[in-house]
Amino acid sequence: MSNEVICHRVYKSINKPLTIWSVERRLFFLALIVGAATFNFFGSLVSGLAMFAALYVFARWATATDPQILRILLNSSRFKSRYDPAKSTELILRRTSGD
Repeated sequence: MSNEVICHRVYKSINKPLTIWSVERRLFFLALIVGAATFNFFGSLVSGLAMFAALYVFARWATATDPQILRILLNSSRFKSRYDPAKSTELILRRTSGD
């Protein structure tokens, strides 16, 4: 056994998310498909472009905030919900007639 140190190069591009126009590629194609569907449904180019632009801005914000947000949102329905102090549950108090 040799005590030689082995160094492996890791390039930054491996750890970067795949993006198109600074948007994660899946979110970009989702915005593109919804924009095209809006165009086909309403028959208006302006409505299709407006929907694409709105979803593109949202996707760009989501990618800048956390590139893995889409994966987290899609997987969140599989796991049990935990205690959330912001959610309030109804508390029912009953008076006993023992007095």
